[in-house]
Parts: sequence; C-alpha cells; structure tokens
Amino acid sequence: MPNAVTTPLNIIFAGTPDFAAQHLAALIHSEHNIVAVYCPPDKPAGRGKKLTACATKLLALAHDIPVQQPVNFKAEQTQLTLENYQADVMVVVAYGLLLPTVILQTPRLGCINVHGSILPKWRGAAPIQRALEAGDSQTGVTIMQMDKGLDTGDMILTATCDITLKDTSASLYDKLAELGPKALLNTLALMTLGKYQRQPQNNLQATHAAKLDKADAELDWQQPASILDRKIRAYIPWPVAQFTFDDNSQQHRIRVWQASVIELEHQHLPGTIISCDKQGIVVATTANALRLEILQLPGKKALAVADIINGKADWFTQGQSINRLIQPQQELT
Repeated sequence: MPNAVTTPLNIIFAGTPDFAAQHLAALIHSEHNIVAVYCPPDKPAGRGKKLTACATKLLALAHDIPVQQPVNFKAEQTQLTLENYQADVMVVVAYGLLLPTVILQTPRLGCINVHGSILPKWRGAAPIQRALEAGDSQTGVTIMQMDKGLDTGDMILTATCDITLKDTSASLYDKLAELGPKALLNTLALMTLGKYQRQPQNNLQATHAAKLDKADAELDWQQPASILDRKIRAYIPWPVAQFTFDDNSQQHRIRVWQASVIELEHQHLPGTIISCDKQGIVVATTANALRLEILQLPGKKALAVADIINGKADWFTQGQSINRLIQPQQELT
C-alpha cells in the first residue's frame, strides 16, 4: 500500500458524528487539502433545546475550514456552491443525507464513502450493531465508490478486525474508528496515483443493517442465552437491552449493561431466576442460562448486581420469574 502522496487532493468532507470527525482529523493532518466540510444543520439538544453543532462542524471551525450545512441538495444554488469548490473527491462518512446523482458526479473522482462493515454484508444504518447481534466473527470498514443505491457502490479497499466474545458496539465503534482513517488515507494514496481498482459488490451476498429501534431492545427469555448475550452487547450504548420486571406492585423497566452466558442444563421455565448472588442473577433461557451482572434500575445509574441486591434483595429471589407473562409456580418439575 502506498504511504506517500505525490499530488495532494482537494477534498470535500461530509460527515456528522464523532466517528466522522475522527476521519476528518486524519485528513486534516495529511498532505491533502480540505476545501470544505458539509454537515447537517445544527439541531436542538439538551434540556434547553439549544442549537448544537455536530462534532464534525466543531472540528472544521477549529481549523478554519469552510462549513456548509444544506438541508438537502435539491436547490440549484446548493449544487453550484459545491461545484465551485472544484474538489477532486468528496469523502462521506456517516453524513446522514442522501446525495443525488448530480452531486455524486460533481467531484473529478466522484464521491467515496467509509462504511462500517465488510460489504456487501450489512448495508444500511446500523452495520456495527447488526454484525455483532448476528454473531459475525469479523467486521471492518469498506471504502467504496458511491452510487445512487444504499451502500451498493463498487468497493475500493476493505480493512477487517475480529469480533470478540467481549465486544460491544461501543468497543467495535472504537476499533473501526481506528481502522477507518488509515484505510481512507490508503485509498486516497491509491487514487492520487490512479492505480486503484473498483470491485463490484455481489448483490446476492448482501444483507441489510436496519436502523435500531427502542422496541428491538426487549429481551425475550424464550431465546437461547447466546442470542440474548449478543443482543445485550450489540445495543450498548443505545438503546440498551432491557426487560420488564414485576415486583407484584409495580412494573419496572430494567436495562442490562453486562451479562454472560452460563452453560447449564436445567428444567426451569425461561425467565426463571435460577440463582442470585454477588456475581449476578442467573436467569433460565431456552438453551443454557444468562447471568445478569450490571443492571440499571429506572431513574438510577448502572450498578453491579452485588450493589443492587443490597437494597432490592426481595426483588430477585431463587425460583421467581422475571418474565411477567410466566408465573414462578408454573416452573417445570
């Protein structure tokens, strides 16, 4: 892979969150010229709903880079503004806006995107979470030439990393935030030399990474412990896997921040508490059991189970069901 740039590129960068800002930072410290940064309009945030700039905008302003924040690219003046930057290439990372064909074709080398998966697997909005939830052994980033489809463009370069049994979406996010900028700079080095190849994606191997929804976070104890464990890790830091617990007087939504699979043959109904001690609450599933280790009660911060049971010892007792649809006396004998 080339490590030197013979002719710096004039780049328009488009992105929004911290993940994008880390790629922008790599470009700022490279030999290339960032002629403009595009990001969505500022959005209300916090209790006061004050208009707040995204991470990418803040970084661009700190380095005196022009910032554009169009609502979309439908207006002719918006398209002309981008054209006037005379960019060689537009780099898009977690931007959040669809680019029309006229924009994709404006830069001399078109638009390239850093996508957080090994394409063609997990096209779409939540590739990191869906790869982890599905039990994939690897993920990575793909640098692709953008077209009018959803993550369907030709692939230029792919960088991979392993998914461990301890990874959460947050830890994978950090891994890809390190992989992505390096892969992007390597891709741009190839583009300056005119030696990069574009490999079409195999649409038959494509999978869709649907956007996360809070409803997806509900834990179903009728599933095997391994699936529940992956779901818990996939939904950190948002929306966080959770279950509804009934203490016989009120229902509580409890979030699960850490759990582990316990290989255990049992005769308990799914959702039944098998044991409860300082190491965690062991809950029966359809295959093996899940030990809940860090929980968050409503209105409280996340705590180790050892701290929670000190004040809620009557909530989690052996033989009790934490699935409100199943009563403890229905347990198999």
